[in-house]
Amino acid sequence: MTPTPDPATTPQTATDLPYGTPTAPRIAVRGEAHLEVDPEIARLDITVTARGTDRRTALDDLTRRNTTVLDLIKSYGEAVTALETSALSITPELTRHGRAERIRSYHGRVHITAELTDFTALGELTTRLADHDLTQVGGPWWALRPDSPAHRQARTRAVHDAVQRAREYAEALGTDIAALVELADIGAEAPTPYPAPFPGSARMAFAGAASAEDTAPPLDLEPQRQTVTAQVNARFTLHPPRL
Repeated sequence: MTPTPDPATTPQTATDLPYGTPTAPRIAVRGEAHLEVDPEIARLDITVTARGTDRRTALDDLTRRNTTVLDLIKSYGEAVTALETSALSITPELTRHGRAERIRSYHGRVHITAELTDFTALGELTTRLADHDLTQVGGPWWALRPDSPAHRQARTRAVHDAVQRAREYAEALGTDIAALVELADIGAEAPTPYPAPFPGSARMAFAGAASAEDTAPPLDLEPQRQTVTAQVNARFTLHPPRL
C-alpha cells in the first residue's frame, strides 16, 4: 500500500505555487491592444406603418407596403447579407363616445432589419426607402463581422504587448523571462455581457415621402471607424536576477 504524501512535507515546484520563489520569481503583466478599423457591416432599421378604419383595411394596406419595401431591399441582391422581420402589430385606436369607448381606427406596424456590406448601395437604398409613404428609416449602425480578422489581430497584438512588458520589467532587473505560466483573456473568469451587435452608430431617421417629381439623390454616408480592443493577463517566471 502506497502511503499518501503529506502536503506539508512534499516539495513543490515553482509552477505548483500561486507565487514565485527566489529561484523562479514570477511576474504578472497585462497586455493591451486598440485598433481603429473600417466597418464591414451597416444595419438599417425600417418601420412600415399603415392605418385603416377597420382591421382588414389596415392589415391589407400594411401587407402591401411591407411587400413593396421587402422587394426593394431584395433587389439589391448580394449587397444585402441579412433581412429580417422582427415584429408586427395591429393596434386599435380607441375613442370615447358617450359613456362607452369605440374603436376609431386600426394602426399597423412592421419592423424590418437589413444588413448591408456594400456601402455604395447603402446610400441609395436609404434614400429610396425614405421616399416611401409611412416608412421610417433608422441608422445606419456600423459594425464588424463576428469573424472579422480585426479581432484576431487585436488579440495577437495584446499577447505581444504582454510579452514585451514582461521583458522590459525583467530587463530592469538585469534578467530575462524564463517561461509562460498563465495567459488569461480579460473577463474569462467573470464574463461580462456580450456587447451590442452594432456598437457605435451614426443615427439618422427618415419618415414620410418625397413627391414623385422630386426624387432625392442618393445619400453620401461616411462609414464610422470601429474600435477593436483586446486585453490579456499573463504571468511569467524569470531567471533569478542578481540584486
